[in-house]
Amino acid sequence: MYLEILTPEKKVFEGNVTSATFPGADGSFQVLDNHAPLISLLKEGIVEYKSKEASNASLTITGGVVEVLKNKVVLLADGVVA
Repeated sequence: MYLEILTPEKKVFEGNVTSATFPGADGSFQVLDNHAPLISLLKEGIVEYKSKEASNASLTITGGVVEVLKNKVVLLADGVVA
């Protein structure tokens, strides 16, 4: 699946991943290939994703919204903590 992570200032990440875990407003959840359509609010926390090259990455967001549709995941983050 294709993941894009955006903030109001810049594009933080874009690329193919095999899984992504998000800090949902009601608890963490994971998205895998061919996930059902979804829109969710996110709270402050850690976003983890695994790229096709088998490397794991993570970043901390201050909140936001994630949309999953047709094997594309778009995370609109309020901000990313360095």
